[in-house]
Order: sequence, then structure tokens, then C-alpha cells
Amino acid sequence: MLQRLWERRRDDEGFTLIELMVVVLIIGILIAIALPTFLGARQRAQDRGAQSDLRNAMAAAKTYFTDGDTYNGFSDTEGETIEPSLNWVPLADPAVGEVAVGVVDGSDTNTTADDSVLMVAESASGTFFCIADDPLVGTTYGSGSSYGAVDSLGECNDPSW
Repeated sequence: MLQRLWERRRDDEGFTLIELMVVVLIIGILIAIALPTFLGARQRAQDRGAQSDLRNAMAAAKTYFTDGDTYNGFSDTEGETIEPSLNWVPLADPAVGEVAVGVVDGSDTNTTADDSVLMVAESASGTFFCIADDPLVGTTYGSGSSYGAVDSLGECNDPSW
């Protein structure tokens, strides 16, 4: 009887500790490769969310411009009337999820028109984005690591993000 138990114990098959450690090592390597990719995707998604808010805000501003052929008079309250789904604030350092809007008049030396509109938003990743529309130049874009890097038409002058 003892012999049979001994033979049955020998026939038990399973994973050895070394095999389990190899599997854990492989999983660890895969996580080390995949984790930075997923973290980067999260930041890109946060940035795209802020950019999308700015595009929607610009659509509201262009609606206002189409009605009066000027941006003069467009403000955060006008923007909220046209597009209530966005969190509008006056042109200043916005918090995450807010769109700061300001109308720039001819006294700004960086503009070619009497009136232009500039909007700034901060993404949850900490990047600031701006979008500006000058009736003579068109729509321009910009991004920076601080509000001060995107708070004027001269700094918001790239053809795309």
C-alpha cells in the first residue's frame, strides 16, 4: 500500500517553481513594455479633449462672427449662450475643463485685424492649448506648458496643434 501511494505521488504532474517564475517574469516584461504606452495614451486623450473643447468654442465664436461680421462684443457670456455645454470664463488662466475667451482689438500689435478672438484651455495633463481667429489671417493654433506661453495672438500662431 505504501508503494502505491509513493507511485501515485510520483505521477502527480504540475508546474515547478521555476516554470511559475518564468511566467511571472514574462508577464512583468510585458507590463514594463505596455504600461508607458497606456500612460501616453491617457495624456494624449486628455490633450485631445481640451483641443475638442476649443474647436467647439471656436465654432460658437464663428457663429457669433457670422451674425455680426465682427468678434467685438463676443465674450464668455455670449459663448455660453451659443454653446452652453462648455465651461466659459473670461480670458485669464483657465482651470482644467474651462475655456477662456477674449476678443483682441487693434491695440494688440500681434494682430492684423481690428478684432480677433483668442481662446485658451488647459488639459488634464497640464498642457495649455490656444486657438485664435483673425478675419484676415484665419484660424491659428498653439500649445505650451503654461498660460503665459499661449495668452496672445503672437504666441498662438501655428497652422495646427
